[in-house]
Amino acid sequence: VQLQASGGGLVQAGGSLRLSCAASGRTLSRYAWFRQAPGKEREFVGTLKWNDGSTSYTDSVKGRFTISGDNEKNTVYLQMNSLKPEDTAVYYCAAQAWGTAKYDYWGQGTQVTVSS
Repeated sequence: VQLQASGGGLVQAGGSLRLSCAASGRTLSRYAWFRQAPGKEREFVGTLKWNDGSTSYTDSVKGRFTISGDNEKNTVYLQMNSLKPEDTAVYYCAAQAWGTAKYDYWGQGTQVTVSS
């Protein structure tokens, strides 16, 4: 299984971006987005449970970010609205196989930069 993240870029504060995470191979049970800002530890952003579409988010992005999935394309999206400079980070998608609770699969990361 390989995860390919894309969609990052430079945007002004208040703007929007949509990140994509395309999964090749089999469908996985849970997908998540993490981010890592310079000099900081990797941070959980949100997660999507594939079979029922349920999502959860870290408090700092609630109401601004939305994770969704496209079953036909085997792709997970992170829609980011009302972006803030503190959202600047490298964003990674990750996934869990069925029957595990560990994120064994990781994408390569995509840079999101929010200017003030």
